[in-house]
Amino acid sequence: MNELLKKSATEQSQALKNKEISAVELTNAAFERIDELDEKLGAFNSLTKEIALNTAKKVDEKIAKGEELPLLAGVPLALKDNMNLKGSKTTASSKILENFVSPFNATVTDKLLGNLVPIVGKANLDEFAMGSSNENSAFKKVHNPWDLKKVPGGSSGGSAASVAACEATLALGSDTGGSIRLPASFCGIVGMKPTYGRVSRYGLIAFASSLDQIGPFARTVEDAANLLEVISGHDPKDSTSLDLPVEHYAASLNNDIKGMKVGVIKELMTEGLSEDVQKAMERAIEDYKKLGAEIVEISLPNLKHSIGIYYILATAECSSNLARFDGVRYGYRTPDAQNLMEMYTKSRAEGFGPEVKRRIMLGTYALSSGYYDAYYKKAQQMRALVTQDFVEAFKKADILISPTCPNTAFELGAKASDPLAMYLTDIATISANLAGIPGMSVPAGFDKDGMPIGLQILAPQLQESRLFNAAHKFERANDYYLKLANI
Repeated sequence: MNELLKKSATEQSQALKNKEISAVELTNAAFERIDELDEKLGAFNSLTKEIALNTAKKVDEKIAKGEELPLLAGVPLALKDNMNLKGSKTTASSKILENFVSPFNATVTDKLLGNLVPIVGKANLDEFAMGSSNENSAFKKVHNPWDLKKVPGGSSGGSAASVAACEATLALGSDTGGSIRLPASFCGIVGMKPTYGRVSRYGLIAFASSLDQIGPFARTVEDAANLLEVISGHDPKDSTSLDLPVEHYAASLNNDIKGMKVGVIKELMTEGLSEDVQKAMERAIEDYKKLGAEIVEISLPNLKHSIGIYYILATAECSSNLARFDGVRYGYRTPDAQNLMEMYTKSRAEGFGPEVKRRIMLGTYALSSGYYDAYYKKAQQMRALVTQDFVEAFKKADILISPTCPNTAFELGAKASDPLAMYLTDIATISANLAGIPGMSVPAGFDKDGMPIGLQILAPQLQESRLFNAAHKFERANDYYLKLANI
């Protein structure tokens, strides 16, 4: 492997500026790595070689002219395959969109291309971003680079695996209930979900619109901070986008955290934690103490209801959002329908996978006449209580910490027949989406089998700078981030 691929985005940017390597050479090195690995890893649904190399050429032209480079220019990036990139396939890893070629760019894609970031390919995911293991893709399963027999986490498993395996230096994922933070934890990298509305959702294939948020994957906190800066900002095409200035997040990384109040979430430190995760959490608490932070115990009494709330609201929104995939205007259409109703039902029955069908049915039921008040309305009221719990918690603590997941990556197929066991994987991550607050997973050690463990850090709305600062201090107090998957 080209040694430069192992370096952080910041180091790669410096190498480009110093003319140690050209952007075209760096991009080609990423494609060589993908060619070498991806058959066994399954991280990419498609590659976008022409688009990536054209972008890299522009970077080299700028360097030759001595012009200033935009942030992260020339650094190879993988784009989750539920974000539109004009002229490339955007499938959401579903048969129903298997041959859909995007006619437009998502806002985040425009921002990446505007900063001359080469997009090397579209990363595999759980179908329509529904899943916690990346086993629900209609095309192929993604494998964990640390152990190919294990899952990478989902739904952004391809994005996380590509960064952990050095196929790409950066990636974008989407997080509806932990779909960035969980794969980051399982793959031993940094994954971050911003405040709801901080990053435009225009051009992201919607799963649950009030919960979805696009965010960065990287191997260091600094790289994640820079990538968030590139993709953030107001977008008139997204009505939920926040009209606020974009911060220079990396500028806050070295602020002192002495006296910072770090809240440990009591409900996520009890039953169900594996012994290795428990030990990693105890070490993390000690690390924060050594850094001068004050540790306080925090209770989120309604957290226990978050999975129930989430699986009513998310499925209801999914039922509504996925109604557009009907075989009429785009996507898969059944070849043997006799009439219009048959075309609808057969196209959807043949095009959607079992997990997507399960969630559409759950959501349709929750929204149906006679059940709306009992389920959907009640879940919305409970969501407000979960949000209020966080408001109260942040009066006592500056940030909150917990394990990203109660366990490390499990074997492929281990939970496939038990949807409830799979849903419980997201117990620690879901509440941040319900409350719209930023959250991050950073590497926090390894279990006895050498599999990565993630520490989740949460901050109040729009306090990304505080989150990055606390995460960076923890990262640099350890060397976990320096260890790479041996694949």
